[in-house]
Amino acid sequence: MKIWLDGELRDAEAARVSVFDHGLTVGDGVFETIKAERGRAFALTRHLERLATSARGLGLPAPDLDEVRRGCTAVLDVNPMALGRLRITYTGGLSPLGSDRGEAGPTLVVAASEAGRRPDTTAAVTVPWTRNERGALAGLKTTSYGENVVALARARERGASEALFANTVGALCEGTGSNVFVVLDGELHTPPLASGCLAGITRALTVAWAGAKETDLPLDVLESAEEIFLTSTLRDVQAVTRIDDRQLAAGPGPVTAEAMRIFDREAAADFDPR
Repeated sequence: MKIWLDGELRDAEAARVSVFDHGLTVGDGVFETIKAERGRAFALTRHLERLATSARGLGLPAPDLDEVRRGCTAVLDVNPMALGRLRITYTGGLSPLGSDRGEAGPTLVVAASEAGRRPDTTAAVTVPWTRNERGALAGLKTTSYGENVVALARARERGASEALFANTVGALCEGTGSNVFVVLDGELHTPPLASGCLAGITRALTVAWAGAKETDLPLDVLESAEEIFLTSTLRDVQAVTRIDDRQLAAGPGPVTAEAMRIFDREAAADFDPR
């Protein structure tokens, strides 16, 4: 396995990032996870645009997107796989201990690993912790994922693959690594970006392709929604058949199934949708 580290391919076993890298010591970094199929990265342009947006929001120097793209191509070429997870990590780089950023410049890593196709259905739980829609990191895809690790562990303990958060005013927000959609009176809705949720790439494409409405929703909408599904890079569109102790239909409902069909069709027609 080879990875791209600061401008060149290296053997994964020999690649080294300093123990003083700010991404390690304080979580000062941003990242993207991209679905790769047979050497092609899906929606790469959108992912690179979001990487730049997250870096800007964190105050990092603007990433050289041409170099990032070269790194992605090189990693996928040298590590062939039918379905993979391509990960771009961009951090504050070598820095003193503490929150102040150093002068050495950022660290860029591009790596890949094999992935399996997700099942069409899953279970999710709600958690008592909240997303801060007014926080400095709201809407940014940063490496500060401690809250997600804790929430996802809670979900796993309860036989689920995802945990869903409300925000500070009790509105439905997002999952640890997914966006959430609900069907109400036959119509598709998802929380707006103002709720504090991440501007998911799959979310945006689903909104555009399936005609979802961005709507402020209370967390307890999950108790009455006719259908619920999650979107993310490696889930695409995935139906939720259980939320906490509430059992929904055993398979994707009609609106979810149609969203799945539309997403698969449009993604196959354009692997880098703008």
